[in-house]
Amino acid sequence: MSQLPQSRQATLEQAIWRTLAYVDLFDYPLTAVEIHRYLDGVVATLHDVRQVLTSRSVLAAQVSCLHGFYCLAGREEVVALRQMRQQTSQKLWAEARRYGNIIAQLPFVHMVAVTGSLAMSNVIDKADIDYFIVTENGRLWLTRALIVGVVRWAARRGILLCPNYFVSESALGLADQTIYTAREIAQMVPLSGLPTYQRLRQQNQWVLNFLPNADGPPQVLAAESQPKRWLQAVTELPLRTPLGTWLEQWEQARKIAKLTLEQTVSEESCFTAVMCKGHFQAHQKRTLRAYQNRITKPFNPKGNSEV
Repeated sequence: MSQLPQSRQATLEQAIWRTLAYVDLFDYPLTAVEIHRYLDGVVATLHDVRQVLTSRSVLAAQVSCLHGFYCLAGREEVVALRQMRQQTSQKLWAEARRYGNIIAQLPFVHMVAVTGSLAMSNVIDKADIDYFIVTENGRLWLTRALIVGVVRWAARRGILLCPNYFVSESALGLADQTIYTAREIAQMVPLSGLPTYQRLRQQNQWVLNFLPNADGPPQVLAAESQPKRWLQAVTELPLRTPLGTWLEQWEQARKIAKLTLEQTVSEESCFTAVMCKGHFQAHQKRTLRAYQNRITKPFNPKGNSEV
């Protein structure tokens, strides 16, 4: 096996360490394939990543490998944690697909994708199912109101749905260009509307600046082409009228006013005619701050960096 040039080796070592430092914030180790996909800011082949991971390099003092999972040295307990959460996630995936398919049949829904911790199969008991939803232009708030009905129905069965990110087809390009948002996009798993998902990725090519090896979905659960269901087409007809337009404008004005008042702490939410981003807990801000605190500390070849 030919050795990588020293400068290339050092670049990959630091990128791998940054990648593992990020996921460690979520108690989540990675396989070599996952490290390659989510490698922080460096184009690489899986072969090169594997070579660095298995070489006698300065990275060996920083990273542990257990049962095929890589984590920061001293954090080996996250491997068992991931395995336990993966079992919990399998049960929730069935519900995510069930309700995702129901949502996909509602009027004006063009794409449904799972995001958040479930997208990585890293959930705890009684976790929410986060959805990213793309709607037809001019019907976002009306569509959201219909989906809220599904959310309430699921809650009666003890299933917590959280469709917390809606965008219309005209707003697929996201302005929030951070490693956090890049990871959310790269990790999302489309359940329906694969062509719309592909347009979403195309209009957010900036994601590849952060994660250059993470092109396309991590897994495909949506069909390549999904013809519009007859029920969706029929239920859209009465809403493609002046009455439907009036309902959209009424619901939009009502909910934007209400949700804006509820946004007391987080600056991450956004409520407009083409977007409803209900991120009230400032999770992104906390994650980015913690990540920056880690990667600004020196890469220590003699042992695990303090994190």
